Amino acid sequence: MAKRHLFQVEESYHGQRLDKFLTDKLPDLSRSFLQEIIKSDLVKVDGQNIKPNYRLKTGQEVELCIPPPKKISLEPENIELDIIYQDDDIAVINKPQGMVVHPAPGNYSGTLVNALLYHCDQLSGINGKIRPGIVHRIDKDTSGLLVIAKNDRAHHHLANQLAERTIKRVYWAVVENNIAEDEGTIDAPIKRHPVHRKKMAVIPGPGSRKAVTHFRVLERFGEYTLVEARLETGRTHQIRVHMSHIKHPIVGDTVYGSKKQKFNLKGQVLHAKMLGFVHPTTGEYMEFNTPLPPYFEELLKKLRNISKNS
Repeated sequence: MAKRHLFQVEESYHGQRLDKFLTDKLPDLSRSFLQEIIKSDLVKVDGQNIKPNYRLKTGQEVELCIPPPKKISLEPENIELDIIYQDDDIAVINKPQGMVVHPAPGNYSGTLVNALLYHCDQLSGINGKIRPGIVHRIDKDTSGLLVIAKNDRAHHHLANQLAERTIKRVYWAVVENNIAEDEGTIDAPIKRHPVHRKKMAVIPGPGSRKAVTHFRVLERFGEYTLVEARLETGRTHQIRVHMSHIKHPIVGDTVYGSKKQKFNLKGQVLHAKMLGFVHPTTGEYMEFNTPLPPYFEELLKKLRNISKNS
């Protein structure tokens, strides 16, 4: 069933773009989604269809009709997966850069979940039909290791380890600028950005969640630094937000760093290199390492050459 919203434009929003006004009023919906709703003539201002960039006037009435969500039918897809390990309870996957972990608006196919449905006979159902088997996530443009649960018992066990912060997650990243200290800890709370709703930010106070990242310098290249980052907590975009917070954004991260993409990259140079946890059935501690992917190695080669010749 469609959902109807009705707003009156307050004086503080006089001159504001329609799409920005609706983003403020409905923070759980993305601006791009709302723009599509407007273009589909599902938003009226004083009874008239209008464009997303329309500038509102005080006292106008904005009516929005959100259509019911589409039913998503997940299909198994024969997508090649780098399966590092698997048994009856778990699978450890080395996800490539550019692959979305689970379906979401705009990405209903080609995801890790679509591939898992093809390659695995069973997956846990705790996270629902959209995220079968998914215990934790990494961003689309972050590569590296993920553990997948094949049954609910394994899922509960792994989720408890995550909650207790006993799963070992180590990432490698190339960041902007030279980090002076050899190692350090970033202890800075994170919450959703109050304006840019798809971003996270370091903001102390109500609603923020504790976030701790430990980092260690591995190699320096003058204007760039190769670091190892170990997660103590696992907040959304945590390493990306924390490194940007200390003025060392990850190279290639156009969301939290430079808007200009350098070195012909396709995303942030961030790789989940090591993953360690206790097996949900055997009780054995297991640790997995994966080599750096080609995009990461190629950048390191370029930076070493630049550093050598400077």
